[in-house]
Order: sequence, then C-alpha cells, then structure tokens
Amino acid sequence: MRTSKLATIALTATFATLALTGCAGDTTDAASGAPATTPSAAAAAQALTVKDPWVKASGAGVMTAAFGVLVNDTDADVTVTGAESPASPMELHEMTMKDGKMIMRPKEGGFVIKAKSTHELGPGGDHLMLMKPAAAIEAGDEVTFTLKLAGGKTVDFKAIAKPFAGAGESYDPGMKMPGSPS
Repeated sequence: MRTSKLATIALTATFATLALTGCAGDTTDAASGAPATTPSAAAAAQALTVKDPWVKASGAGVMTAAFGVLVNDTDADVTVTGAESPASPMELHEMTMKDGKMIMRPKEGGFVIKAKSTHELGPGGDHLMLMKPAAAIEAGDEVTFTLKLAGGKTVDFKAIAKPFAGAGESYDPGMKMPGSPS
C-alpha cells in the first residue's frame, strides 16, 4: 500500500508539472497573437521611469520646458541622449555659469542617471526644452514625450502642463536658436 501511495504522489506531481509547463509554453496574447509580456519582463525592459512629470504652459512658438525626476532602479548607469514630442522639436538643456551669469545651453553627452539613483529635471537646472511648440500648451494639457536612451531604448511618458512664471533663464549668447538668423 505504501508503494501505491508513493506512486500516486509521484504520478500526480508529474502531471502537475506537465500542466504548468504546458501553460507556461503559450507566450502569445490570445487577442492579438503577439508575444505576451510578463510583468517581470516588462519591468526589466524599463530602464528608466519619470516621476512627477510636468511641462510649463506657454504660447504657440514660445520655448518652454518639461521637468520631473528621472528614476533609475537598475544596477547600471542610464544615459538619456535625446527627447522627442509631437508638440515641438526638443533638446536636452542645462543651466550653467558663464562670465558670472547663469545661462542655458544644450547638454553635451546627455543626462547620466547613476545606477539605483535619480536625476532631477527642474526650473533653473537640467530640463527637456521644447524649442518651438506648434500650438499653445495650456495649463491642464497633457503632453506626450519620448526619451531616447544610449543603446537604443526609449521611455514614453506624459506630462501635465502647469502655469509657472519662475526661472527667467537666458541663453548662451553663442547658441544658435531655431529660426534665428545665422
């Protein structure tokens, strides 16, 4: 009788294992037929997230900026090399001192977010510059962005427009702005 119980347990365990393996083998989404993404795979693919994103409301054609906190929860540094938005051509910008004045200029080399760290994008500091919005960005509008990362990955996020009068940045006098004479 003991041998019969052991055989039954072993047989049950074998069927359970086969059933689980069979379920795990189907990695397509039933609705689309596309490969399914498991939560852990999606999390691993996401090298960077954007916390508390917002964009400064502005008029059409008036430069403005997007802000937030870039969060890198991975074990490797992540570099943001560029940004895109359907709302406007974009550049990565930084604020720096030049000849005793605080000026804004393109950020050479992008923003490096150290492993297990954050990088703040804020007024008077690093930011995502919308160079010439095609339409006004009104308070409450939602603006879509894509960050380009070194290595080819991208991170999409949306930011809500808010009114903001601060910072009063000026540009590096040698910097060529879109639409300005050469």
